[in-house]
Amino acid sequence: MNYAGIDVSHKNVVIVVSVKGKARKAKTFENTPSGHKAIIQLLSKLKGESRVCLEATGIYHFDLAVALSRAEGVEVMVINPKVSHNFAKVLMKRSKTDAVDAEILAIYSERMPFEAWCRPADENIALRAFSRRIAALSKQKTQTKNQLHALKATEETPVLVIGHIEALIELLETQIDAHRESAVELIQQHEQLAEAFALVTSIKGIAQASGIQILAELMILPQDMTARQWVAYAGLDPRVFESGSSVSKKPRITRCSSF
Repeated sequence: MNYAGIDVSHKNVVIVVSVKGKARKAKTFENTPSGHKAIIQLLSKLKGESRVCLEATGIYHFDLAVALSRAEGVEVMVINPKVSHNFAKVLMKRSKTDAVDAEILAIYSERMPFEAWCRPADENIALRAFSRRIAALSKQKTQTKNQLHALKATEETPVLVIGHIEALIELLETQIDAHRESAVELIQQHEQLAEAFALVTSIKGIAQASGIQILAELMILPQDMTARQWVAYAGLDPRVFESGSSVSKKPRITRCSSF
């Protein structure tokens, strides 16, 4: 069994491979589809299967995790950055570089219990893409409307400028509606999504728009999560701080994800 750790950033990913307990020199690839293919090719040249560990770093790790999970002979584990941070303290690592972080993740995958990352269904990934695009367009529409309001507050703004901004708002609304219709169509094509969507929108105060956004984020998460894990992921679990007989602080909400 080979073990690898990958430090992920916006532009690049750094991988360290450990073979028979010996870490090889770190290699850097672009965080792009072609870079992901190069990493898979690197792992495929090794003898035996490989276990890869990487941190959950927002949107930047997701495509890489999906690509690795589809590769033959490769198992993927995605861990909370706080876990790797504390693990580095246990190893007494004094330096912090991308290569050092990748090596720490490789050691973690070798020494700690391995929990394979479960890739979400393709339709769930597509739904999240629709949802996040709708959110981005909605934010842009709100900003543009605010700009329009400010420009209309003065008589010095040319009519052409006002017209172009109003046309942009109309275009954004058209795109939002188109993405929302595509999301609903996708949901209706898959029984599991349709049942979950009906359940979510049955809640008072949650209609189609909110239902799409909520469902898109929830369906990406592991299906075997417990109620406690859901609460921790939402950052709503209380944190108890007690020590001995003299320290007993008031419990507070952690606001910290368990993943």
